[in-house]
Amino acid sequence: MFTSKLSKFLSEHRKEVYLLLRKIVHLQRPLLLKSEIRKVFDEFCEENHKFLRDSILGKLISHIEVGVIQSPWIGLSVRTDIGEWEYYRFHVEEVSFEEISVREYLKFEEQIVDHQAAGDDWILEFDLGPFNRGFPLLKEKRSIGKGVEFLDRHLSTLLFSPSGEGLQKLFEFLNVHKYQGQQLMLNNRISSVDDLQKALRKAETYLKKVSKSKKWTDVEDDLQTMGFEKGWGNTTARILENMGLLLDTLEAPDPNNLQKFLGRIPMVFNIVILSPHGYFGQSNVLGFPDTGGQVVYILDQVRALETEMREQIEKQGLDITPQILVITRLIPEAGNTTCDQKEESIFGTKHAKILRVPFRNNHGEIIPHWISRFDIWPHLEGFTLEVEKEILAELGGKPDIIVGNYSDGNVVATLLSQRLGVTQCNIAHALEKNKYLFSALYWKDNEHQYHFSSHFTADLLAMNAADFIISSTYQEIAGTEDSIGQYESYSSFTMPGLYRVIDGISVYDPKFNIVSPGCDTEVYFPYTQHELRLKDLHSEIGGMIFGDDQTNARGVLADRDKPLIFTIARLDYIKNITGLVEWYAQNDRLREMANLFVISGNVDFDKSNDEEEKKQIQIMYGLFEKYDLWKQVRWHIKESDKNLVGEIYRYVADHKGIFVQPALFEAFGLTVIESMSSGLPTFATQYGGPLEIIEHGVSGYHIDPNRGDKATKLIVEFFERAQKEDHWKQISDAAIQRIEACYTWKLYAKRLLNLSRIYGFWKYVSNLEREETQRYLGMFYSVMLRKLFQNIGN
Repeated sequence: MFTSKLSKFLSEHRKEVYLLLRKIVHLQRPLLLKSEIRKVFDEFCEENHKFLRDSILGKLISHIEVGVIQSPWIGLSVRTDIGEWEYYRFHVEEVSFEEISVREYLKFEEQIVDHQAAGDDWILEFDLGPFNRGFPLLKEKRSIGKGVEFLDRHLSTLLFSPSGEGLQKLFEFLNVHKYQGQQLMLNNRISSVDDLQKALRKAETYLKKVSKSKKWTDVEDDLQTMGFEKGWGNTTARILENMGLLLDTLEAPDPNNLQKFLGRIPMVFNIVILSPHGYFGQSNVLGFPDTGGQVVYILDQVRALETEMREQIEKQGLDITPQILVITRLIPEAGNTTCDQKEESIFGTKHAKILRVPFRNNHGEIIPHWISRFDIWPHLEGFTLEVEKEILAELGGKPDIIVGNYSDGNVVATLLSQRLGVTQCNIAHALEKNKYLFSALYWKDNEHQYHFSSHFTADLLAMNAADFIISSTYQEIAGTEDSIGQYESYSSFTMPGLYRVIDGISVYDPKFNIVSPGCDTEVYFPYTQHELRLKDLHSEIGGMIFGDDQTNARGVLADRDKPLIFTIARLDYIKNITGLVEWYAQNDRLREMANLFVISGNVDFDKSNDEEEKKQIQIMYGLFEKYDLWKQVRWHIKESDKNLVGEIYRYVADHKGIFVQPALFEAFGLTVIESMSSGLPTFATQYGGPLEIIEHGVSGYHIDPNRGDKATKLIVEFFERAQKEDHWKQISDAAIQRIEACYTWKLYAKRLLNLSRIYGFWKYVSNLEREETQRYLGMFYSVMLRKLFQNIGN
């Protein structure tokens, strides 16, 4: 992109380029972020070199992500566009440059950390590039996250080739559908594609003469004689519509008709959802270590899925009870939670339940205590084998789809789906690699505490093994023009001395699909719906916010008339709760205008068993003392009663307060959805999901968690406008409308089930199974990931 023009520019402006490169090297920093390089460049331009801003060099610098200084060399990783990367190196003294390969650039990075590793010509390299050469990939960045639509368009053409092979595969696919030995869709009276078309025409003629309101049982005998079994629909009108869709598809293939028809095939009755880490329960768990939004997400997901499955199965004319199993870890020492119970029915469902399977030590004994998500890796393989037995026994056979959650659940989903031959869906929720700066490069420094080698390798394996991946937002996959997506960061990286990733994952892979969750509308509803409000809780909530209790809270608010700034999250570094407290403490005008109410973690250091939380508790007390916050900030312990939390949002809204989500990064932002659903004006991090959820200045506000001064200035301006005009209500109303239009669980459930059917179909009839890739990944698991797990165990 830059090579030809840059060569000419360097020859014409050698002096200026040399002086600029010299300034960068003289920073004496081995690694430079794009912001640091751009700052040096901007300062240099101000020194009588303003013409550089619009030059090809200026354009190159605007695309730099990382600079690596190895004097006299400067290595650069350049993100030319979303998912598109180039690599260069400059020689400062010679004022020369050249484009280099990703391998050469990664060696550049390695020299900073481990010079010996950088010189190892035989280090293991992970490279999926050769396996993807013949595989269809998206081309347009606007199509990222719309994988299923791309597959339908691309593969439909191949499927319905003149050879007729594709139609035969479609016919075979329809024939495989059974439930507990009962044949669905077609019987042995139809033995070929020609037979199918003839039977469909005959059935269509017959059904047009029958009342549209007749049930399957009324026409069952006649349709069975023609070769059809139940599964086509519950009424003659729906049966006729579905048969028409298939006839049209066979006659003149159309991706839309095919997708619509596949979305109605009866093939998803049993779902397994995996979430091994943390305390997975329905009450008294939120705020425990490793336990937060993912639990809420899955429970709401299950309720929506079961409701949608029952509706769809009924429309298919079947009398089948859908089953959903959430598989998690059994923790015998579970405190006041239910995580020590093997089975637990899920509230709001008829047949879904939580099934808990223990971790065991090398002697087969159950491990009774909680284990951090960073330390559970050695237990996952044994856990998988035990889970497999439990699933087969509980369901009486294999599930129709396995859904993994987070890195550990996705590894288990990978191992299970390969053993059972079941469609695999992955949901990351968050990828740890993006949370810590240069975490892969400096993996050894954090290995003892975080085991990043296992974590990142597990992510790499699982995301490539999955049949499809669900993302809550576009930027989770591909970021923005100015920021790298979580998945994109796995395209290439190095862990010096362990292995290099040359081609890890492509954001243009059609396995990525955006399916945004919602929130429980029975719990999180607008503050204006007075008939549904839990007003009996207001006395308790008032005590939580304004009371004198110092057992479960710290700080007593002196002025009760001020509006509240409310936040709720785990007390850890990434959630940045202490950051918000410090922002507030440093803005005198904001302290005059509003109180701060925080629900997070423990307020007693001795009651916490999480090291990261303990660090944040110490920071919080330090802030209270340093800024004398005791009469303006109320800090309450974690709260897991979601009905109470829902009413707290509305209570804060009653008092014309706001909600602030200050995380350094947030994969999606369920609390953002909850607060907006409640009608509470919301200020949330611009890094992650909230950037797409909120329309800045319309339905809420984006804030930069690295610029607390700007965030509090924006909040002050909001409160000042709210005092003079009806600005608070404008933002509140727009927030409610935004959530109702775009983020509901019903939309989510319908799309997930459709994806399960469509990817299952394409996997059956095409090479989506990627047999060669799966064998490569299996090898990588055996020679790398399994050994990393074992090393932790030892």
